[in-house]
Order: sequence, then structure tokens, then C-alpha cells
Amino acid sequence: MDVIVCVKQVPETAEAELKIDASGKKIEKTGLVFDINEWDDYALEEAVRIKEKFGGTVTAITVGPEDSDSTLRKCLARGADKAIRLTDPKFEGSDAFATAKILHSVIKTMHFDLILTGAQAGDDGSAVVGPVLAELLGVPHAAMVKKIELGEGKAVVNRELEGGLEERLEVKLPALFAVQTGINEPRYVSIMGIRKAMQKEIKVMRLSDTGLNESEVGESGSWLKIEKLYVPPVEKQAEFLQGSPDEIATKIVEILKSRGLI
Repeated sequence: MDVIVCVKQVPETAEAELKIDASGKKIEKTGLVFDINEWDDYALEEAVRIKEKFGGTVTAITVGPEDSDSTLRKCLARGADKAIRLTDPKFEGSDAFATAKILHSVIKTMHFDLILTGAQAGDDGSAVVGPVLAELLGVPHAAMVKKIELGEGKAVVNRELEGGLEERLEVKLPALFAVQTGINEPRYVSIMGIRKAMQKEIKVMRLSDTGLNESEVGESGSWLKIEKLYVPPVEKQAEFLQGSPDEIATKIVEILKSRGLI
């Protein structure tokens, strides 16, 4: 069972004071600690457990700068067999669609039975890369996956729905699953695993290795572009609405319209 895991290195911002950089389109990264995306951490652990049960290989792949190697080293220390980093200045500004195209350009040449991604990214909240990648590869996919049971040429998965409900699906392999947190409990990295990981090669690929051109990646190859980042202004005034539910609903609609929100 050959499994590919798509991972992303993201800043830990839970207790950090974020600032907008001079460009107005990015956060200031100085002083921030970076680590593997939380959802991808669970995807990696699931991939390693599948390898331990069924045999095969686990390949971790990321689109990111050179310092993403620390995340890939963690993947190797946790049980991944290979690691690939896709790095090029031309990738800067790639949205989820462009990122999926970059991943697709490499993964389409690889053998895989299963691709695992996190359900979403912790930095921008995007949940698009996995499904778009599956569509580009022409394989079935499921998102928000909380349980995977593998069989001969198929997988049965439980995926999370709204309202605490779950859906159980049978999916033909090869397939892509975007996994939710809680699908497992990620293991700690051992000292021996870290030592072994430091001796393994991380394959680095550039734009010229992907078969894509400049117009297909970065901002020019993206559906979405960031125009501006800003801290929402603090409003101290609170307005209490009174009346019947219908009257209050009407007032809320009027307020939203006056502020151009609908």
C-alpha cells in the first residue's frame, strides 16, 4: 500500500501577536514558530499506521520554502520513507488551486494507492487543495474523513457531516481522503527516528521539474489573489435591538445593507 501525504508548514499563531508586513498582503513572520499543519499531522499518522498494517511506503510532499525541510524531517522521523519539497520563487502567491496543480504535476508521475491530506490548512483556513488535487488526478475523494477501513481495491470511510452526523461511504482505490483531526492520536517523534531522518534525502524539485510554466503557478495561475490584509477595527458601540422576532430580523437586514454586507 503506497501512500502519499501532502503536508504544509504553517506558523503557530494561537499565542502570537500577529502583525501585517510592509506589503500589506502577508503577516510578519519574524519571531513566529513554524510546524506541520495540525490536520496534516493526523494525515501523516494515518499513513504510517496503514504502512505498518499493510506494508508499502509513505511519501511526504510539500510546496514550500527551504525551511519546510524541518516539517519534512519530522515526517521522516515519524515513519515516512521519502520526502519531496517543491520550491521555486515562481510558486510565491499560489492559491489552493495553483498549489494543487503543482502537487498534481509531480504526483501524477508516481505510483500510489492512497493520497492523504489534512481537511484544511491552519493558516488560511483553506480546504480546497485536496479535492482539487483529486479532480486533477481523476480519482475519487472524500473530505472530513474520521475513519478509514481498507479492503481489496476499496476503502470504507466515515466522514463528518453537519450537526454531529457521519456518513459512511465505500470508495474505490486509488483515492484521496482529506482527514479530520481525531482520526487517530499522532505519535511522538523518537530520538532514534530523528537521527534516522537526518540521514535521509529530501528531494527538491523546481518549476522546471514540474512541466508547468510560469503562467500556471503563482498569482498568475491562481483563482484567488490577496488584495489586502488588515486588522478589523475595534468598535466600542453596541446597539440593542428590541421588538418582535420579525421586527428584529428586519432591523438586522437593514443594518447589514447599510454597511454593504449584503
